[in-house]
Amino acid sequence: MTEQAAETWDRDLDHLFTTIGRHFGRVEPRRRMRDYVRALLAPVARKNSWQLDIRDDLQTYVAEHLGRPDGVLIIDDTGFLKKGTTSAGVQRQYSGTAGRTENCQIGVFAAYTSTAGRALVDRELYLPKSWTDDRDRCRAAKVPDEREFATKNTLAATIVRRALASPLPVAWVTADAAYGQDNRFRRMLETSGVGYVLAVPKSQFSLAGPRIDKAFEQAPDQAWERRSCGTGAKGQREYDWAAVQLRPVSEYDHQDGVLIRRRWALARRSLSRPDEIAYYLGYAPLDVGVDELVRVAGARWAIEECFQAAKNECGLDEYEVRRYVGWYRHVTLAMLAHTFLVAMSARAAEKGDPPVRMPWSSSSPWQKCGDSWQLTHPETFTPSLTC
Repeated sequence: MTEQAAETWDRDLDHLFTTIGRHFGRVEPRRRMRDYVRALLAPVARKNSWQLDIRDDLQTYVAEHLGRPDGVLIIDDTGFLKKGTTSAGVQRQYSGTAGRTENCQIGVFAAYTSTAGRALVDRELYLPKSWTDDRDRCRAAKVPDEREFATKNTLAATIVRRALASPLPVAWVTADAAYGQDNRFRRMLETSGVGYVLAVPKSQFSLAGPRIDKAFEQAPDQAWERRSCGTGAKGQREYDWAAVQLRPVSEYDHQDGVLIRRRWALARRSLSRPDEIAYYLGYAPLDVGVDELVRVAGARWAIEECFQAAKNECGLDEYEVRRYVGWYRHVTLAMLAHTFLVAMSARAAEKGDPPVRMPWSSSSPWQKCGDSWQLTHPETFTPSLTC
């Protein structure tokens, strides 16, 4: 990275710090926050600690840098493996991250994706009943007394409502079948006036019939069309798709007697394994076609990429805090650090510049450490001398 680019990086980061600095009443915690976020962006092996909640400013920042009229909000949860029994919300529970039951914490997250980029924008820590039914245990972990049990789907609904009330331009919501099969979650989206494409299990009841899979079993061969749902690591993610319009529900789909929304059922069939079929329910404006529904369905993978990047680059899962507030502070600032990287990459792409790389504090890979020297970013350093 050039000196000029590094100066631009520092200036933009300082502007972000100024924006969120109003949440800190004293200069000392404000400086600790700045150091903390810079540390999350640094090439160190472990990243952990805490700081204050700045979720609202984070969403505003994402809206400014990544917001697009057809933006998609993605809901998913991820696990954080933990040892012991004292970390807030920890218990043996299924973790999709690990693919099995583990001793872990579960966080419900929202990501925002658009043509400009994708970033995490909200989070809630799931507290099982084993926690909310034990108030002494909650108090020891500094869980607020007013925090009661809420399912992951309830937390997801809360997150969506906050996002819709934020500056984020959200046209669509997508999620996996754990959320899509919840009728109350879908109704909340419909009454909010936002479109959705939600994965559902094959046994899902729909307006197309008693089971969604049985409805598509009757689809003629010409109903399946090959479409791409986005670009992946190996190129276009192509599948065979079938879509059918469902009958409207007057209470939600009409306004003043005029139809304003259309319901859909979709099926996605693997090209290499045709017996693998995924199903979706959609809710969209009248002028939306199948290609747009397929795009939104494919956007769901963006949150997995956000999880991976935020964990690998910004230490989202590298914390040693046990208290409830500490979890929120660390996770929120890790999200902020990741979002800054995404915003800088988006701006570079608009200018046609190379992808953004983090500018370490020194232009040299060598850095003084006590009485010796160390390489600050050895993966980018090729020695020119033989020893």
